[in-house]
Amino acid sequence: MPYAEGRVYYDADSHLMELPDWLEQFADASTRERLRSLNLGGAGALAKEAVDAAAQRKGDADAAAALEGALMKAKGWNALGAFDAAERSRALDLLGFDRQLVFSTFAATQYLGDDLDLLYGGTSAHNRAVAAFCEADSRLIAVASAPWADPERTLQAVDEAIDLGCGAVHVPSHPGRGISPTHPDYEPVWATLEERGIPFMLHVGGGGRSLRRAFHDNGRPVSDFLGGGENIRAKDYMAIHQTPEQFLSVMVLDGVLDKFPALRGGCIEQGGMWVVPWLRRLDIAQSTFAKTEPTLSSLPLKASEYVHRQLWFTPFPTEDVGWMIDQCGDDLFLFSSDYPHPEGGRDPLGKFEESLRGTPEVAKERFYSGNFADMMGLAPVTA
Repeated sequence: MPYAEGRVYYDADSHLMELPDWLEQFADASTRERLRSLNLGGAGALAKEAVDAAAQRKGDADAAAALEGALMKAKGWNALGAFDAAERSRALDLLGFDRQLVFSTFAATQYLGDDLDLLYGGTSAHNRAVAAFCEADSRLIAVASAPWADPERTLQAVDEAIDLGCGAVHVPSHPGRGISPTHPDYEPVWATLEERGIPFMLHVGGGGRSLRRAFHDNGRPVSDFLGGGENIRAKDYMAIHQTPEQFLSVMVLDGVLDKFPALRGGCIEQGGMWVVPWLRRLDIAQSTFAKTEPTLSSLPLKASEYVHRQLWFTPFPTEDVGWMIDQCGDDLFLFSSDYPHPEGGRDPLGKFEESLRGTPEVAKERFYSGNFADMMGLAPVTA
């Protein structure tokens, strides 16, 4: 019996756990020799042991079968389907999810930086690799990446990723040192995503650390999760929404969503409770500054209406999704598992169900599958 059953479930957040040679296999020769070693970040030495054990398990059918009984308990590289595509298909059978977005975890640490040739070469390798992981199972939707550094090369990366079969493109929520993603030079990127029906994604980690590092230097011990890519701690959680909130605010207020009305976007693993007051503040910003900012006065819709039309968000399982739906409608929020990262917990579905107790069935259907279908441009969901 699968973990989730009784309705259609679309999972808006999952990950693959890279092995040390994952990216190199897909890099051009000029890029391959310059890639940095896989950086496991806060996961540390214990994660290195898990990676080594995972590499030894690869292709071992008996070891994979043994993991099936620990489907929601084993996390990181120790999880079924963490790095092996065939295993992931089996994991989806057992999870009961009908679609699943697939993000990488640590690969970007091998090429991010100011060296643009390495940055875009590594981006191409990443997008080839994640597309290859997902290509054999139509339920798996590969999430490519594209940096903000050079508008022409970013456009090229987006086109290549879509040609590879990637179904979404993760862009950083931090603009970096250059121009804003809402600058006219980036309009070809937004136009391409709109024309080709591919949504952009924001994801935790894509904006750097929202909380200043000094706040962690407090003389107190801190324990990180092992095996995930985010290492979210209590104070991080309090600030996690701030960078994507800024990004999406400028997308609305600078008129990008108005100019590209079919452009769609998802804000993944950055919570959803903040969306409730944000919608009101967006409208206040628009009405307050419209007299002095021509872009705002020229928007034909209320700022919050662009959000409802074109953006979606994944709450954390510990957030009160029922209350959020009551406050701002059933069209914004998405189910996600974060499989196989430990941040998703052992029973995200159970926690969501608890918060949705008393929520109308039509709203629950939208949360578990309908809103995902709208975001991804899929056919309407039928049970």
